[in-house]
Amino acid sequence: MTTPVRIDRRAFLKGIGGATLALPVLDAMGAEVTNQMPRRFCALYTANGMSLPKDEHGLSDWHWFPTAERNGQFVFGKSTEPLSPFRKQLSFMGGLYHPSGPKADPHTCSDMWLTGAPLHNPKPGTYNSVGLDQVIALHTKQYCRQPSLVLSIDAGTGFLSRTGTISYSLEGRPIPAENNPRRIFNRLFRGDRESLQSEREKLQRRIKLVDAVAESARSLDKQLGHSDRERMDQYLTSLNEMESRLIASERWIDIPIKKQDYSHLNLDATSEGEPAEYYRTMFDLIALAFDADITRSVAFMLNREDGMGISDTFPLKLGLTKTHHNLSHAGDKEGQLQFAKYDLFLSQQLAQFFQRLNSYQDRNGTVLDNTIVLFGSGASTTHNPRNLPTLIAGGANLGLKHGAYWRNGETRMANVYLSILRSMGIEQESFADSTGTVSNSIFSKA
Repeated sequence: MTTPVRIDRRAFLKGIGGATLALPVLDAMGAEVTNQMPRRFCALYTANGMSLPKDEHGLSDWHWFPTAERNGQFVFGKSTEPLSPFRKQLSFMGGLYHPSGPKADPHTCSDMWLTGAPLHNPKPGTYNSVGLDQVIALHTKQYCRQPSLVLSIDAGTGFLSRTGTISYSLEGRPIPAENNPRRIFNRLFRGDRESLQSEREKLQRRIKLVDAVAESARSLDKQLGHSDRERMDQYLTSLNEMESRLIASERWIDIPIKKQDYSHLNLDATSEGEPAEYYRTMFDLIALAFDADITRSVAFMLNREDGMGISDTFPLKLGLTKTHHNLSHAGDKEGQLQFAKYDLFLSQQLAQFFQRLNSYQDRNGTVLDNTIVLFGSGASTTHNPRNLPTLIAGGANLGLKHGAYWRNGETRMANVYLSILRSMGIEQESFADSTGTVSNSIFSKA
């Protein structure tokens, strides 16, 4: 018999192009690592705020935030009623805000939702600062095939005044998002996988191409104007993300993916088709990626601000009379009611997502028990950067205690983010403009 090889969990590989990489978690690293509880994070963003009807409209039961209590517990409003089966796995948080929110263009609040940065020059030469999802990815990437999964309804990065992603790199640059279910599936699960050798050769060729383009871009940069340099920065960020994914694929290519049932997926669903089918497919892909431990950090932008992008017409497809952005500006009773009915639609999609995460089992509970899901918006009512609608679900095994509508006056959103990082086992001293963690809250161990 041969003695099993033991690999130090701090072992490193010399990667393609000279990059130093942490090894993926292998059985040879022993029970100390392979039995560690997975800690996952998923950020879900909806634009234009939620419906918070005025008192005079008599629609308090359609308010997104709970407005009533019964037997010492908050009562779900009509727009969040589909989430009621998950009462013990979620909490509402009120009074949250970004101090830099009032300083920013109100149409770009999605950009700073995960960063908290004052936009358009947090420091010289940058547009934004790092997003929460990417800080988490930095600490979890050695355990999974892909550092992070960045999705949006429109894909790409959009443009500086109306970006199409909520994820920002360590350098504060927008990370391109994906919106095509089939491309996402192929990237995550390699459904059209070629032979091992062919796959490796393809990875090598693409990485060499990225290096060549990056070198040419650096030479060209000196000759470009400001706006062209910004476009080149976004392009290089896209290439860097591709390189990161390719290197990750190379590291894990010999390790089998967990066997799963993909029969429920509709990979032909598109963001221009039926909204519920599209969202269901995207959420199912996220759930499958978490279940197979392909990634532990996900950011999904459900729609864009200010009437931009594909999803603005979703309410019309659902039988409502106005587009999403127009509903968010509606000041009359009927308009606010219709806006709340769109919130109801989103709650239905969330409920299906939570159910799917609960259906997948980790060693020590469900996938939702080991995942913190953050759902919210960068505005409350129209262009208002205060009292940001926020719901946090999951994370029971990460120390979160749910079933409450928490509020403690005005609280910095970055304090919540620091609490999330601590719950994820990431012991940062601060995040963005945080002043500490959120005490006496759902984060019992933060």
